[in-house]
Amino acid sequence: MLTTTTTTTLLTSISLSNSLRRGLTRNFHFYPRNRFLACRVMDSPDHGSAAAPPLIDSVTQDFKNQTIHSNNFKTLEDLNWDNSFVRELPSDPRTDSFPREVLHACYTRVSPSVQVDDPQLVAWSESVSGLLDLDNKEFERPDFPLFFSGASPLVGSLPYAQCYGGHQFGMWAGQLGDGRAITLGEILNSKSERWELQLKGAGKTPYSRFADGLAVLRSSIREFLCSEAMHHLGIPTTRALCLVNTGKLVTRDMFYDGNPKEEQGAIVCRVAQSFLRFGSFQIHASRGSNQDLEIVRGLADYAIKHHFPHIENMSKSESLSFSTGDEDVVDLTSNKYAAWVVEIAERTASMIARWQGVGFTHGVMNTDNMSILGLTIDYGPFGFLDAFDPKFTPNTTDLPGRRYCFANQPDIGLWNLAQFTTTLAAAHLINDKEANYALERYGSRFMDDYQDIMTKKLGLPKYNKQLIGKLLTNMAVDKVDYTNFFRTLSNIKADTSILDEDLLVPLKSVLLDIGKERKEAWTSWLKTYIHELSTSGTTDDERKTSMNTVNPKYIIRNYLCQTAIDAAEIGDLGEVRRLLKLVEHPFDEQPGMEKYARLPPAWAYRPGVCMLSCSS
Repeated sequence: MLTTTTTTTLLTSISLSNSLRRGLTRNFHFYPRNRFLACRVMDSPDHGSAAAPPLIDSVTQDFKNQTIHSNNFKTLEDLNWDNSFVRELPSDPRTDSFPREVLHACYTRVSPSVQVDDPQLVAWSESVSGLLDLDNKEFERPDFPLFFSGASPLVGSLPYAQCYGGHQFGMWAGQLGDGRAITLGEILNSKSERWELQLKGAGKTPYSRFADGLAVLRSSIREFLCSEAMHHLGIPTTRALCLVNTGKLVTRDMFYDGNPKEEQGAIVCRVAQSFLRFGSFQIHASRGSNQDLEIVRGLADYAIKHHFPHIENMSKSESLSFSTGDEDVVDLTSNKYAAWVVEIAERTASMIARWQGVGFTHGVMNTDNMSILGLTIDYGPFGFLDAFDPKFTPNTTDLPGRRYCFANQPDIGLWNLAQFTTTLAAAHLINDKEANYALERYGSRFMDDYQDIMTKKLGLPKYNKQLIGKLLTNMAVDKVDYTNFFRTLSNIKADTSILDEDLLVPLKSVLLDIGKERKEAWTSWLKTYIHELSTSGTTDDERKTSMNTVNPKYIIRNYLCQTAIDAAEIGDLGEVRRLLKLVEHPFDEQPGMEKYARLPPAWAYRPGVCMLSCSS
């Protein structure tokens, strides 16, 4: 388990806990299942190289480029299906959805079974359709909702549910798997990019356990909007092609308090180059037989072949050798699996650094929710910081220990990575030196990227740990809105002659209800900040423009999601679509949309809006 995080770490999020930076225990041990802690993001019952790590600006360039449309638009019938996962990996011999332990298989062939009644298209992403070479006119087809509710099969698809396990809240939970998500297959676009399409809420699978495999409109709207919002913030994430209302009601007990109610059913079509998770490998290693360990190797080979081909093509001439101290050397060209896990470590670290930069809290960082591609995956109880609080968690299930709170995310990422390296070591794919080097690279990459992000957010000429640490302390004391503060900070002038009594004027809208003592604290900080700015040689206008490209004006706040949900539940889909357009340009001023940047109203702090349970 994680050690208690120090106050300084909580406030700055720039240093991993000492025990984790020294490395984690290498013993391969799966903790006993605790069903009360094994919280699933499931409804209630019935790319940089290791040799030359990319700068933070280029880590997610591939994902930003995903909005580029192809000229080769296709109909649904013309999509180019490949289905390599089904073709190349071992399958469950059974194809029924009866809950059971699935052994020696990476997936089960199972088709969507959700019942629908005149399904309706709620929202769709034209930028995601471009990834698939899908003609946007296809969204106008009357049968489109039938295909993407799972009611009608898409020609060429081979649906399946993936088998995986995971640590949930630090406890080994055993087999989990796609309990309500069914992958339709993979599309190869005109650029030979591979994209998996997955329906979330499509019905029971062998991994549903006691659940019904369905999803509700409430949680589906949140996932659809946040997936697209995160992409446009420049953060690696799964995407969302469309959202369909099934026309059927689903019973949910949102707070596990014995008060279930009927809600509208819905399905999100999620899109990613791969939905493989740390837990996809863990489940097989945990079983320990030679056959299961060979599956771990086979999965690794599959992932490298299709998603990390540059690693497959490494040569000795690249000389990827690194000292790990004590005269030990790790040569990544000698073991492709070591190079692979190092890249996974760096992608994960870079993703989490970007989370910290925009104030995003995932809420359920279990190992089954950690993508091997460094994607933000599985949007359950997520939240962006409003009033800055390093201990903020959007997950009511997480409240007792706040394991997944905002400030803990960097440490949890490393803890999860350690479980993944332990899995690969158990399958004899990497040794201890290589595993420890991957953990070391995680820490270094996180620190480098986080420092770079914070330097740019403040428009500083260079990183200043003391200045940034003091700022975050002040923000935490006064519960300052994270997003609005950094956006407003760009209005500060680098003029050291400004009188003390005038320094806070540009920040008046974000420093609310602070007394004399706190004004003095902020004035002192601003004087130091302005002095730093004055040494940069950058004009105020240049700095403002630069800061506004990294500090968003708009984020998908939970209360905005709730407003869209409330409207959609009474048949008004306009707000969902307006929010989608809003979050596609989060750094632009967007005249007329200023109300979407306002602080949350009082009602936004009630449970079910600012915080959600794992069943949400």
